[in-house]
Amino acid sequence: MDKSKRPFLKSKRPFRRRLPPIQPGDRIEYRNMSLISRFISDQGKILARRVKRLTLKQQRLMTLAIKQARILSSLPFLNNEGESTARPTSLRARKK
Repeated sequence: MDKSKRPFLKSKRPFRRRLPPIQPGDRIEYRNMSLISRFISDQGKILARRVKRLTLKQQRLMTLAIKQARILSSLPFLNNEGESTARPTSLRARKK
């Protein structure tokens, strides 16, 4: 088979390795708010491991640090800045 007619050839682009989000010198603890705030969404939720490219051990340590910071009131449980938390009762209008 001719090489030019092969389907789904991968391009020869150079692979750019991404830097890990947590450097080896960074300590994962509840006092390091600059590090913790990078792993929390706008709503105050802990972001998933695959989103922030953490290892399993780093994600566990980060989760514990975030929960400790929440308990010690360094970090809010929810981040509702001007957003309403009321949910609609149903998607379609009720028939009378």
